[in-house]
Amino acid sequence: MIIFDTTKIDSHTINVYINNIHNNLKLNPTYEEHDSIDYIDVTTETQKLEVDIYMKPTTTDTTIKFMSNHPIEQKTAAYRFHITRMQSLTLDQKKKKEWQTIESIARNNSFPQHLLQKLNRQIHNKIDHTHTQ
Repeated sequence: MIIFDTTKIDSHTINVYINNIHNNLKLNPTYEEHDSIDYIDVTTETQKLEVDIYMKPTTTDTTIKFMSNHPIEQKTAAYRFHITRMQSLTLDQKKKKEWQTIESIARNNSFPQHLLQKLNRQIHNKIDHTHTQ
C-alpha cells in the first residue's frame, strides 16, 4: 500500500515509476472511495488510517452444509480461512465483530458452534506458538 500527499505528488507519477521498475510487475491502483480503500482483505479508512477486515460486496454466507456428504476437511476449510485471517491480523478491536460474522455464517450452514470454537482455539494456539518462537 502506498499512501502519499497529493499536494506533493500525483498518483499517475507514482504509477509510471513503479510500472517501470520491472517489466513483469504492474501496479493496478485502487483509489479511495467513501474515505476508505479496500485492498486484498483489508479496508483502510483514509481519515484515521484505521484498518478493518474487508469482504467483497459479492461475498455470501454460504459454505458446505455441515450435514453434507463431504470430508470434514472440506467442511471446515472456509472457517479455517476466516478464523486464520481474523487471528493473524492485529485488529483486536475488530476481532469481536469478525467473530460474530463467522458465527453467523456457521449458523446459516448448520455448522456446530462447539466445533467452530474448537477451530478458533486451535488456530489461536498455533498462531501464538508461532509468534513466541
